[in-house]
Amino acid sequence: MVKSLVSAMLLLASSSALAGNTDLNRFAERYFQAMNATQAPEADSKDLEAYLALLVDDVGHTHLPWETDDARLPDGKTAMREGMTFYLGAHTEYNAELLDVFVFNDSAIAIRYRKHAKGIHPQNQQPIEYTSTMMEVLEMENGKVAVIRKYHE
Repeated sequence: MVKSLVSAMLLLASSSALAGNTDLNRFAERYFQAMNATQAPEADSKDLEAYLALLVDDVGHTHLPWETDDARLPDGKTAMREGMTFYLGAHTEYNAELLDVFVFNDSAIAIRYRKHAKGIHPQNQQPIEYTSTMMEVLEMENGKVAVIRKYHE
């Protein structure tokens, strides 16, 4: 009887963990799609807002080596909106491929992807083109992204 009860509890616990991982895997795919929509040549403010809806208001963000402070500030999402709006529509070509998704219990997701972009840099009006492999570690809080850490391979 005790063995049956313990087995049932372990099965329930592992099922709950798998369900959580499935939800975070789906979230990772939704995040990836929303993020890529903001990089597309035809990206607009609706794409940007759909992406930002996945983030907490005080989101922290690093994108080494350019953005090194991941402090969560009350205007984190507002600052991201401002920064991303500046670059919105800068690409004439953009594509990305999701390579891997890693889920760490219910607290973090890592996505690894390869992207290629071509366009005109909005600050200096110079042509840009690059291909890179990225890893984003997304720290989660109440079903939203609380901290984003971007790394280049």
